[in-house]
Amino acid sequence: MALPAVAVLIAVVLVLASSASAQLRCADAARAGARAAALGESTATVTATAIRLAGMGARVGLAHDGDWITVTVSSPVASGPLGGAPLRAAASAVALAEP
Repeated sequence: MALPAVAVLIAVVLVLASSASAQLRCADAARAGARAAALGESTATVTATAIRLAGMGARVGLAHDGDWITVTVSSPVASGPLGGAPLRAAASAVALAEP
């Protein structure tokens, strides 16, 4: 009776660790993308930079609001035994465009 509960607990802990890792990757990717965009890099370069850091399957959004640039990155979370759960990590970063 206790063994299935332990297995479920281990699975949940692994999914939480995977979620935290994906969140950190998305935050790093959004910051790097925002820096690249602020320095005047092309949209393709910004997207490639963010995907390289966030991992394959990541989605990258780029928005301009005057001199401010927002990069949003989202990535699927490996959900292991909870395979049907559509978990995604997301982060965004804002930077002021360099003159």
